[in-house]
Amino acid sequence: MLHSGSRHIGNNLAQCHISTAKELAKLAGNHLPDPDLAYFVAGTPEFQAYWNDLQWAQDYARVNRDVMMARFKRIVEKHLAGGKQTKPLLQVNCHHNYAEKEVHFGEDVYVTRKGAVRAQTEDYGIIPGSMGAKSFIVKGKGNAHSFCSCSHGAGRLLSRNKAKNVYTLDDLIEQTKGVECRKDTGVLDEIPGAYKPIDQVMENQADLVEVVATLKQVVCVKG
Repeated sequence: MLHSGSRHIGNNLAQCHISTAKELAKLAGNHLPDPDLAYFVAGTPEFQAYWNDLQWAQDYARVNRDVMMARFKRIVEKHLAGGKQTKPLLQVNCHHNYAEKEVHFGEDVYVTRKGAVRAQTEDYGIIPGSMGAKSFIVKGKGNAHSFCSCSHGAGRLLSRNKAKNVYTLDDLIEQTKGVECRKDTGVLDEIPGAYKPIDQVMENQADLVEVVATLKQVVCVKG
């Protein structure tokens, strides 16, 4: 199981479009509570340019994950399967923190999923735990009330800064026992105790997804 986004190019594209939106707001004389609330209007050239770049960045992220997994698969085959090709039972490549145009309740809408993945009936998703917790492969139940979505992980109990102040390096070593991973202060903000209990999170969204497979990591690479 691995993750990669658009490798910062998505952020650069977003900043470019945010700057354009702010300039348009000034020209239109829109008095926003905060400049970062600047927006595009659907149907305008600026909106279409933004949407095209957003879709490009999301496609790039998906292909990036495909390439990374293919390379990792070859390494595993070389060292663990004697060079013999293996065929996975299931391959899952899903977005999180992204936007998509979909139909919900009979209307065409733009859905932004932050910390969430799509969970339509035909969708398989990934819900990762922390450095020391289980992770899950799930299949969506198509719950319309969640806009066919489920969570992407447990979510934080503590902010990154608070986790660094509350926990020690000894706590990190104890909570990641049995997992080969970084055990230094540089990843203290990722300590399992900073996240909600993943089993409870899964129980709370049993009406959104069904668990297909439960994964327990033995190696966790951060970076």
